[in-house]
Amino acid sequence: MSSNKDKPSYAKYAFMNAYNLSVLGGIFTVAAATQNWWVAGIGACLESLWMLFAPDSTVLQKTWFDKYHQSELDKARAAELDAKLKMLPPQEADRCHALQSTRDQILWLARDNPALTQDLLGRELAKLDQLVTSFVDLESTCVRYLMYLGSVDVQQLERDTGRFEQLVKAGAEEGRAVAQKNLAVLGMRRDRYAEIARDLQLARGQLDLIENTFRLLADQIVTMRSPAELGGQLDDLIDGVESIRQTARETEHFMTAVER
Repeated sequence: MSSNKDKPSYAKYAFMNAYNLSVLGGIFTVAAATQNWWVAGIGACLESLWMLFAPDSTVLQKTWFDKYHQSELDKARAAELDAKLKMLPPQEADRCHALQSTRDQILWLARDNPALTQDLLGRELAKLDQLVTSFVDLESTCVRYLMYLGSVDVQQLERDTGRFEQLVKAGAEEGRAVAQKNLAVLGMRRDRYAEIARDLQLARGQLDLIENTFRLLADQIVTMRSPAELGGQLDDLIDGVESIRQTARETEHFMTAVER
């Protein structure tokens, strides 16, 4: 599902572009320099006509506005991805850069395969970028999981559990109820720790799968006969990533609550 920021603002592109602004600036500069304000009036009328018809022109949309919009989206996504990479530890960042290099290799090899027409291939190759972004997000998730798991003193957790178990068994009557509540909380913490450790293992497995599939595609792309061969493997990866993300969203909610 596309967000509002992915939808082009044709009126904005029609007005806020170098050509339009240059023409407007030139007209009003001439009008001011010559004191012929009728020139400015003509310029304003022409600009009104341009803004009335240009944003809805399908020709301009296809040949100019849509391409410009896609370029702006690509720049924004590249900047966002770069910011995420800078926040990763060096080893994880290097791993992401290596995957980007493999993606570039796949793109280069795909262009040299005459059986893969660019019109049909474009949609499938776009999934590579989607998976690179997902890979960086998963790396960030793994780093966060590791930080959380490293912050938990498992031995102290076990000692506290043993202490309250003893209080439940042999403690004073009035203290057993509180001890039982403490045991329940400690049990939930232990379960959550085990769950996050399992989620970390699954996320790491998905990272390995993306890497290995990209390498396989780099080997296969030269002999592929249809974009569907590429798309099928990428779709499987995207489905796997989405499953991991759903679990990660639930885990992140818990971790945020703990940090607060």
